[in-house]
Amino acid sequence: MSIHSITLQHIRAARERIANKIERTPIVLSHSLSEQFGVPVYLKFEHRQTTGSFKLRGASNAIAMFSNEEKARGVVAASTGNHGRALAHAAKLEGMRAVISMSRLVPGNKLDEIRRLGAEIRIVGNSQDDAQQEVERLVAQEGLVMLPPFDHPAVIAGQGTLGLEIIEQVREAALVLVPLSGGGLASGIAAAVKGVSPRTRIIGVSMARGAAMKASLDAGRPVLVDELPTLADSLGGGIGLDNRLTFAMCRDLLDDVILLGEDEIAAGIRHAYAQEREIVEGAGAVGIAALLAGKVKVSGPVVVLISGRNIDMNVHRQIVCGEAIAERIA
Repeated sequence: MSIHSITLQHIRAARERIANKIERTPIVLSHSLSEQFGVPVYLKFEHRQTTGSFKLRGASNAIAMFSNEEKARGVVAASTGNHGRALAHAAKLEGMRAVISMSRLVPGNKLDEIRRLGAEIRIVGNSQDDAQQEVERLVAQEGLVMLPPFDHPAVIAGQGTLGLEIIEQVREAALVLVPLSGGGLASGIAAAVKGVSPRTRIIGVSMARGAAMKASLDAGRPVLVDELPTLADSLGGGIGLDNRLTFAMCRDLLDDVILLGEDEIAAGIRHAYAQEREIVEGAGAVGIAALLAGKVKVSGPVVVLISGRNIDMNVHRQIVCGEAIAERIA
């Protein structure tokens, strides 16, 4: 793993650093999916993490590594919602100022939770890139410390602690399905899992509408994509044309990337609720969705990461009741 900036050693150090700040989330055997696919299918319930998503791991690790001077200045980040909520929580525990910049595409329920945790909110433009411009202004004019949502070594190492848990909980895992957006989660998990079990395959799963990492991997370099409304809103946003870490790590460590349509994502949300009795957001349901859509070849134990639960409950009700979803992404 030495060819990459984030090694197994960094991830193990992150686990010690955040052990008292996060939950070690459970992993369960899905009887319905195991019967359907003829192999053990395990669900990693990271949606039960404090703040409702995996993002708390990376945010907590990064904040724990801030100097006292940096803590005094405060922290700022662009977010599609879950990173902002995690960062607001971690900053509140340290008594720090936190400012979260988001686009108009971020659902209101995520804004409400970030506001409840005491962070300041800035709504800017219609994309993650627009929101990032406000972050850079606040860094330059007010001296806040920027903490990117994915392309940062401490964030990647923190997310990688999930990979350590997964491979310890299911040592025989042949395949791990991971939601893929900017790549902090996928690259961290891949570094951890392959560092312990090199033969385990890691597949990133994203939505077809605006999958920036997939487009960048296909192009061989970071590229811009149009950010579009999607049920998997947490997977939106670009990877940054100046991406330093996650593009190369995803390129070298992921075995494949799968894209899903909106109806397929909705089917994953419905399955999680009807069969697993779990409320899961679109980004968290993509692994289940990929299996149900027949887009994954399985030949051994599979681990599906359920990454978050922060879905608007009115949207969730409409999806599980089978109502049309076209208007949700217009």
